[in-house]
Amino acid sequence: MNKQYYGYFLASLIGLSSVSFYANSTQKSEDTGISVTAVNQLTESEVRQGWRLLFDGQTTKGWHVYQKPDAASAWQAKDGTLSVDMKTSGVQHGDLATDQEFENYELKFDWKTTSDGNSGVFINVKEKAEYLMAWQTGPEYQLLGQEHIDYAKVSKRSGCLYGYSPQLTETSVRQPGDWNQSVIKQVNGVVEFYLNGNLTASVDLHSEQWQQWVSQSNFKDFPEFGIATRGKIVLQEWSSPVSFRNIKIREL
Repeated sequence: MNKQYYGYFLASLIGLSSVSFYANSTQKSEDTGISVTAVNQLTESEVRQGWRLLFDGQTTKGWHVYQKPDAASAWQAKDGTLSVDMKTSGVQHGDLATDQEFENYELKFDWKTTSDGNSGVFINVKEKAEYLMAWQTGPEYQLLGQEHIDYAKVSKRSGCLYGYSPQLTETSVRQPGDWNQSVIKQVNGVVEFYLNGNLTASVDLHSEQWQQWVSQSNFKDFPEFGIATRGKIVLQEWSSPVSFRNIKIREL
């Protein structure tokens, strides 16, 4: 093989390898449903559709510790993620609430926790002095590692409306360290939860079925639990580390 031909041959191989690499990378992104190149950013299409970021990837702007709006928070924006540092001292620990209330919307977010992690996202939370915890008014999108003791309770797995019913579509969380993608939709009190592309929970907060369940649940002693269809979105600090990114919302 002469040198000139060898050079053409080598260049062709490199070109084919590059095409194969980027094709595989694109496929991986499609398989996970999570963009690997546009973290905490909006595409032009998303902007046209009315999406906006709730987390800018760099600060906690737009968020505050539940019931402590002026306190320095244990939640930190670092390396493009919004995480809670449970070991930090000299700051206010607690759930993290949006400054704004929302009613009819679609919310998307990526999250990850440890294999035995336990956290959640509350919706329709009312920040009133008489309620010390967000869960006393807001239903919870459960986030749970598969090695947590509560995993044996099928109505408390990730993607469930906590305690209400098992996943509508059985869906596993990804390996610890890998990002999961979740969606919450609410329109006129009808709520849907999605986990990694699958519908996992659905409820009409105006329905007799929901009201009856609440009346027989551990939330029955909290008169405003699950009543509101407008309120704040709250990230839970509970018993284990949890991280979020790509938190975006569009109002419907």
